[in-house]
Amino acid sequence: MNEPIRSVVDLQAVAELAKLNGDLGRVAGLLKLWLAEKPGFGASAAKVEAMMIEFRELQAGVRIKMGMIVKANR
Repeated sequence: MNEPIRSVVDLQAVAELAKLNGDLGRVAGLLKLWLAEKPGFGASAAKVEAMMIEFRELQAGVRIKMGMIVKANR
């Protein structure tokens, strides 16, 4: 048929990465809520904010990897 074969394994990996990306978003949201409700309790606001930035950067990296996998399987 002259069509490339799509790897099911790669597409499953993308699905797992999408779940991980959602989990990262929920954790970042909880950190933001904690920071709003209890600023400075347990950790400084600057440390929590830095951690949130790291989560967002991780999410961006996961989305890039997902895009690369999907493009490679087209």
